[in-house]
Amino acid sequence: MPQVLEFKLPDLGEGLTEAEIVRWLVEIGDVVAIDQPVVEVETAKAMVEVPCPYGGVVTARFGEEGAELPVGAPLLTVAVGSVELEPAGSTGEAEAEPSGSGNVLVGYGTGAPPVRRRRVRPEGLSAPAVAPVAPVAPAASGAPTAPVAPAAGVVPAASGAAASAASGVSDGVRGPVAVVSPLVRKLARQHDLDLRRLAGSGPDGLILRADVESAIRSGAETPQEAATTDQAAAHPAGERVPLRGVRGAVADKLARSRREIPDATCWVDADATELMAARAAMNGAGGPGAGPKVSVLALLARICTAALARYPELNSTVDQEAREIVRLPGVNLGFAAQTERGLVVPVVRDAHARSTESIGAEITRLTEAARTGTLKPAELTGGTFTLNNYGVFGVDGSTPIINHPEAAMLGVGRIVPKPWVHEGELAVRRVVQLSLTFDHRVCDGGTAGGFLRYVADCVEQPAVLLRTL
Repeated sequence: MPQVLEFKLPDLGEGLTEAEIVRWLVEIGDVVAIDQPVVEVETAKAMVEVPCPYGGVVTARFGEEGAELPVGAPLLTVAVGSVELEPAGSTGEAEAEPSGSGNVLVGYGTGAPPVRRRRVRPEGLSAPAVAPVAPVAPAASGAPTAPVAPAAGVVPAASGAAASAASGVSDGVRGPVAVVSPLVRKLARQHDLDLRRLAGSGPDGLILRADVESAIRSGAETPQEAATTDQAAAHPAGERVPLRGVRGAVADKLARSRREIPDATCWVDADATELMAARAAMNGAGGPGAGPKVSVLALLARICTAALARYPELNSTVDQEAREIVRLPGVNLGFAAQTERGLVVPVVRDAHARSTESIGAEITRLTEAARTGTLKPAELTGGTFTLNNYGVFGVDGSTPIINHPEAAMLGVGRIVPKPWVHEGELAVRRVVQLSLTFDHRVCDGGTAGGFLRYVADCVEQPAVLLRTL
């Protein structure tokens, strides 16, 4: 008899607790090899392919495309032993934990098996000995739908009754509840919410965390009133766009920044004519084989690292619990990049130790990865200062929201010809508006103004920067 092994959504690192299924790469009945990617998921930070550490026949998939699953929830089950693809080190015992490959994500390397987070189960239930069935979503009539039939020759999944037991709900007493996330159940229990009274906004009426949080926010409403409100909100006249994935992560982070950071903004116009001339000279030197062109963003990034060396207060974070300002030893420079999936902020590591050319090459690499959705979570975290070039959208100025938990962000508008007094005479010059939003807890206006003035001086006279290199 083949052994049925359950593969759960692995810990994706960087504090991520859930992921959305974007695309299944295998079907039930497919034969998969060890470390073969089986599903493409989107987290709040990146789009990644998840490899399966077992080899065998896929007997079940858990979750449709578009569904959100918490870390530790089942992804699929694999019948091992029916084909010659058993993972190395497998004991062959149904109750033993197989060693598998140890891979977490494609490109992350193979090592010891990752530590799995224990799945939260309702009190009094024990873990099943074999892989559980796919989550059951209620049909329109309220009856649970039948699980997908496995391919011929593989071990069948458990019955619908077993699925009800695994979810911690008795059909005879409570009725089916369209919840697959143990985190959602836990949140509902903590706030004494009856999930049967909630209308799910997910696929096939699936109750999501947002549905539970919405019911919690209703506060003074009775469960019956909350259910009525949720039912009415489920079918409004306007379009409703779920705040999840990248959009949800951006919303949460910006809202937290506004709540926690007392920010202030200062700005200045600068004559960028000499900077653009210096860039043209750099790109024209050395002939056709001189390497990649130096971008304006790379020059501004190098100016930022020089300015942060002079004003380290702005390369810091606030430890609110300890009531301390933590000045960071190096600069991990984030830059805002607009993609089809939304706004992301890739991070150039150790920007303070890089040349303009090195920063430019890393910006190019990260930008391409952002556009193709292949950024790793580690490439989107750990920033200490952010550079936001909103001039690419054709605007002159903005008051950026700080990328929490950083202390400042420099915004750069478009560089356009404008009338400007140059050497005592009116002339047409290339002018740019620079804005600095900073956390007023880490410094006062004098420090912020000094930082911005130094950046503007380097833009107007690049030789100022050369003196500090």
